Amino acid sequence: MTRFSDLKLSPKVLKAIEETGYETPTPIQEGAIPPALEGRDVLGIAQTGTGKTAAFTLPMVSMLARGRARARMPRSLVLCPTRELAAQVAENFDAYAKYVKLTKALLIGGVSFGEQTRLIDRGVDVLIATPGRLLDHFERGKLLLTGVQIMVVDEADRMLDMGFIPDIERIFGLVPFTRQTLFFSATMAPEIERITNTFLSAPVRIEVARQATASDTITQGLVEFRATRKDRAASEKRRLLRALIEAEGEALTNAIIFCNRKVDVDIVAKSLKKHGFDAAPIHGDLDQSQRMATLQGFRDGALKFLVASDVAARGLDIPNVSHVFNFDVPGHAEDYVHRIGRTGRAGRRGKAIMIAEPRDEKNLDAVERLIGTKVPRIDNPLKKAGRAEADAAPPAEKGGERAGEKAEKKAGEKTARRPKKAGKPARPAAEESTPPAEKAQEKKRASRSRRSRSGGKDKEQDARKQSAQEPVIGMGDHLPGFIARSFDERREG
Repeated sequence: MTRFSDLKLSPKVLKAIEETGYETPTPIQEGAIPPALEGRDVLGIAQTGTGKTAAFTLPMVSMLARGRARARMPRSLVLCPTRELAAQVAENFDAYAKYVKLTKALLIGGVSFGEQTRLIDRGVDVLIATPGRLLDHFERGKLLLTGVQIMVVDEADRMLDMGFIPDIERIFGLVPFTRQTLFFSATMAPEIERITNTFLSAPVRIEVARQATASDTITQGLVEFRATRKDRAASEKRRLLRALIEAEGEALTNAIIFCNRKVDVDIVAKSLKKHGFDAAPIHGDLDQSQRMATLQGFRDGALKFLVASDVAARGLDIPNVSHVFNFDVPGHAEDYVHRIGRTGRAGRRGKAIMIAEPRDEKNLDAVERLIGTKVPRIDNPLKKAGRAEADAAPPAEKGGERAGEKAEKKAGEKTARRPKKAGKPARPAAEESTPPAEKAQEKKRASRSRRSRSGGKDKEQDARKQSAQEPVIGMGDHLPGFIARSFDERREG
């Protein structure tokens, strides 16, 4: 078994590694460190969580121990796609270079230009930066890249996703042609391969895992979710997330919850806090100091749930994350591998659970094609709880009596709504004692009365029909009197 002492690192670096507690290098470290120490270009392809950061940090510290930096001319350059990853790389340099006198500067957004410029003016051995902030300093004339001896591009595929490839190509044109390049990526998209063919010179290729595969230490699961009503979909999905968290019980020590949109990150974090979960959001729109404080709280264990956008999916080395929840199926299949790679790190076991809606079918198919397997389906805990409640209910409530109660309730409602009919008046007691002969005479009189009424109606109807058939001449019998009067009579009147 290979040990760090077999990799020809400097004694001071080995001492720092020993104090961190690491003894055996990971496959990417074992493959990348020796050629890097020889000054060769390296192309490292490995899934997230395999130790890529140390694979370039350790040889850089060993090589930069010899020499001295000049003002505004850094000796090495590390490019990272996000502020969080850049800050983590800086922490790694602090840990591994504690016995080597090296200076560094971190150029990221959210920090004042003045403080960063003062560090550059004094001269730095290691410059760690995001592409946008690096070019800002260069265009202001505060930075020269002609003294760069070693250039590192970390998480190159994420650079591609975030649209940094034109900036990367420009930066490659600003550093010396004779530099050494260490290029790391989890996947090799055609655009990434084009850049490596253009800017790397006969690189040593180290691929320690099939492209975009999930670690074997991660147990994956998928819950299929369908809302009862469209207007309730968001709230029901958040309820399902809480049920999944509670179902994990004590096995869940902390978790990162990934959402596709920043607005959903805020909503989910607020919802979890409202229901008693210790949660906080992190995404690109938050202030840098707030983002760093949230991350530090999560690392220290002061925060249990970190609700994040994909800004936190890459490169964040938080070894003890027990669970990852994908609240949304990622739009890019590669992001799934990077998200779940936040758990199951450094040989530890982890669990990743994803919620998929019917509209996610296309993205889910892309994820499963990329990882080469179907994500195992798991039961919806809300449906299971509903079935358990139904089974626990008394038999009478399930069938007959419950149905009877509903029928009675409906009947009562109908009775309440139906207006009461006026009751027939009670017959007088005298009527009951009327002799039979008188009753017969009364019936005859009533019958004659009905016939006479009906005969009158028939005559009236016949008259109406006859008048409708005869043509009306002039105004008929309804001629007003003033018309019948002569002109002279009207004038006199």
